Amino acid sequence: MKLSTEQFNALEHELDSVKQQVQQQLGEADARYIRRVLLVQRISALSGRVLMVLGFITPWLWLAGVLLLALAKILDNMEIGHNVLHGQYDWMNDPVLHSKRYEWDIACDAGSWQRTHNFEHHTYTNIIGKDRDFGYGLLRLSNDFRWRLRNLWQGGTYLLLSMLFQWGVSYHELAAQRVFFGKKKADRHTQVSDSELKKAFFGKGARQLVKDYIFFPLIAGPMWLWVLCGNLLANLLRNLWTSTVIFCGHFTKEVHVFTAVECEGESRGQWYYRQMLGSSNFTGPTWLHILTGHLSCQIEHHLYPDIPARHYPAMAGQVQAIAAKYGIPYNTGSFVRQYSTVFGRIMRYSLPGGDKAVKAL
Repeated sequence: MKLSTEQFNALEHELDSVKQQVQQQLGEADARYIRRVLLVQRISALSGRVLMVLGFITPWLWLAGVLLLALAKILDNMEIGHNVLHGQYDWMNDPVLHSKRYEWDIACDAGSWQRTHNFEHHTYTNIIGKDRDFGYGLLRLSNDFRWRLRNLWQGGTYLLLSMLFQWGVSYHELAAQRVFFGKKKADRHTQVSDSELKKAFFGKGARQLVKDYIFFPLIAGPMWLWVLCGNLLANLLRNLWTSTVIFCGHFTKEVHVFTAVECEGESRGQWYYRQMLGSSNFTGPTWLHILTGHLSCQIEHHLYPDIPARHYPAMAGQVQAIAAKYGIPYNTGSFVRQYSTVFGRIMRYSLPGGDKAVKAL
């Protein structure tokens, strides 16, 4: 359904009002919440590393340590890192929980991620040729992209990307700028030089490798191999989880993509409309929302990326009602259902043909 100019303006006003209502409520409760999550994350990380060393008593302690460390890494990546780096808690002026100071426990440099994700992806969400997050340059996810032979095995490519997701995210900006290969496209610009990109990529990546696979195994003494394997497994679990959550929010069957031409000069209301059509939610209990960084409410996150994510589930009811009022599809479903459509989309577009996903505004 294509909305009129008056309807786009009314949509903008109503969605702005939802944001303003939440902004007026921000305060100590939000500060307590994120600090509590940070405390749980730190306790989980410490407990996990200690229990892995105690694995000589029984392998069950080692396994518990791995799961706790994986939990810590997931919380750091999703509910803390992702949301803090979006500036959701900048108003606290906290020495740690600020978008300009927080550095998360993954291979990707925080500054690089903010450039490719905060600015590029959230500004040009699902615009073909501008949002490089749509398929990450590896996966063909609509017929708006030319089919290549390599797409035949993109199911395997997706699995490998998921297993190494932190490294894929880390390399994303360098690949986009063709730092190590090919000729940089004329329309590709970056806020930093190639040398700075390489320094951040190798520096952050090296620190992560040393921390997880040299430092902590060494101080574990005779349990070094158990700790090294435990760190590897915790990182793998975190990578698989974060990849799955992100794909469920962006690449389900019903999401739309857009052309650059049709988005030229779009109004705020049209931008909201694009975010709603280009995103997906999935339902679940409170603990699931927390472990996803509340990206289970990806629609609300794309509409309000700088609002503390803990408010998204409550906002979702209002946003869904507004979507229904204007006849805008609101893509939501169970976690299993949404993920099944993601996998189906990956496999369908591994073959030639398929439907175009471009949606006219």
